[in-house]
Amino acid sequence: MKINYGIAKRVLNPQVPISLAGYFSKRMWDRVLDDIEVRAIVFRSGKDIAAILHFDLLNMATNACEAILAEVSKRGVTCFSKDNVLFSAIHTHTAPDMCPGNNEHSEEYRQFVFKQSADALLEAMADMREGELYQGLARDSRFLFNRRYWMKNGTVVTNPGKLNPDIVRPEGDIDPEIPMLSIRRNGKDDVILCSIVNHSDTVGGTGVSADWHHFLREKLMAETGVNMVFSLLGASGNINHFDVRTDMDQTNYGEAKRIGLGYAESVEAALANMTPVKGDGWKLLSGTAESMPREVSPEEIAAAKKTVQKYADVHFEEGKAFTSEDLAKGAPAVLKYFAERLLIQSENKDPMFFPLVGIAFGENAVIASLPSEPFTEIGLCLRKNIFADRTCLVATLSWTGQTKNLSGYIPNPWNYGRGGYETAPRSNPFSKGTAPRLLAKWREIAAQIH
Repeated sequence: MKINYGIAKRVLNPQVPISLAGYFSKRMWDRVLDDIEVRAIVFRSGKDIAAILHFDLLNMATNACEAILAEVSKRGVTCFSKDNVLFSAIHTHTAPDMCPGNNEHSEEYRQFVFKQSADALLEAMADMREGELYQGLARDSRFLFNRRYWMKNGTVVTNPGKLNPDIVRPEGDIDPEIPMLSIRRNGKDDVILCSIVNHSDTVGGTGVSADWHHFLREKLMAETGVNMVFSLLGASGNINHFDVRTDMDQTNYGEAKRIGLGYAESVEAALANMTPVKGDGWKLLSGTAESMPREVSPEEIAAAKKTVQKYADVHFEEGKAFTSEDLAKGAPAVLKYFAERLLIQSENKDPMFFPLVGIAFGENAVIASLPSEPFTEIGLCLRKNIFADRTCLVATLSWTGQTKNLSGYIPNPWNYGRGGYETAPRSNPFSKGTAPRLLAKWREIAAQIH
C-alpha cells in the first residue's frame, strides 16, 4: 500500500531546574543519560491529514495536548485537532514532570515542550514523501511480568518484592506480542512503528533518560538504517519488568539497556517477515469517551482522615525515590500521601472526556489510542476483539481526562476490591466503569470502517 508521510523530531532535554516525574517524591534532575525527544509523523491523502506526536515523557495530560494544538493554531495552521492528532508517551519515569503544581514544576519547561512539539509537527507536515506500508508481528516474553500478585492472605499486592515467600501467582495476563508497521522507500525501511507492552520504569535515579526505549531505537536505527522509530507503549498499567523469582537488581541503566537491546533484536528479526498492507488509502477514526471521577465511599474518606492524622508529622525525604514497593511495605510517608490524595479526589465531581484517535490503513492495519495507563487486558480486547481482523498497534498515555491530574491507571472492573495501588483513588482517579466505557466507544468507532 502506498502512503504519503512526513517525519520530524525535536530534543526535549531540560535546561532549567525541574523534578523528574513518576514517583511520589521530588527528584531534581542532575544529568542527561540520553536524549529525550518528541517525534512526529504526518499522513496525508488529498485534503485528509492525520498525525502522531510521540513523547519521551511520563504522559501527555489533557492540558498539554490542548496547549500544543493551540500553539500550532497560533502559527496559522488550523488543520490539526483532537480528532486527528494521536498523542502518546513512553511513560519514562526519568523525564521532567509536566504537571502544574507538582513538586518542582517549571512553566518554562512546559512552554519549551509545547514549542518543540509544534516545530516537529509542522516540519513533518512540510516534508512529505511517498513510501510503501508494511505490517507484521514480533513476539518477546522475556522482559514482562504482570506486577499484581495474589498473596497467601487472599489479597492482591503490587510489586510485593523479590523472592517474597507469600506470593501465590500473578493476578492477570501479559501481552508479549509486538504488532508492527514499517514504511519502506526504495526497498529499505525508513520508519518503524511498534507497540510494546511494558512499563518504562527501569533506570531510577535522577538522570534524564528515555529508559529502554532509547536503546531499542538506537540499535534499530544503527543496524537497519531507519530514520525514525516510534516505540509506542501498549496497555501496560499492570505490567512491568520485575521478575520476582530472582533477586537480580533490575533498577539501573544497565537493565534498561538489556531490555531495550532485547526488544530491538526481536523487532529487527520480524522485519524480514513483514508483508504489504492490503488495500489502498487510510481512514481517520475518532470519537470521545465519557466517564466520571472515581467513586470514593464514606468509609474510605474516614480511613484516609485517620491516616493523615496518625502521620501528621511524617514527610518525604527529599531525593529518596518512594515507589509502589514502599506502599506495599506500608511506609508511613507513602500511606499519608495516598490518604491525602484520596481526600482531594473525593471532592472531584466533574465528568471526564477522553478523545480517542485511530488511523485505519488499507484493509488490515490500524493504530488506536487509549488514554492514561490501561491494564493489559483492555489492550488485548482492543487488539484481539474489536480489531481482530487487523494488525492493531495500541498507543497509550494521552488525554488524561482531567486538566491538572497526572494520568492514572485504568483497571478492569474485576480488579477493584482486591488490593494493589493501581486501584487506589490517588492512582486511579477515574470511575470503576471507565474501561468498559472506553471499549464500548472503540466498538462504536470501529464500525466506521466496516
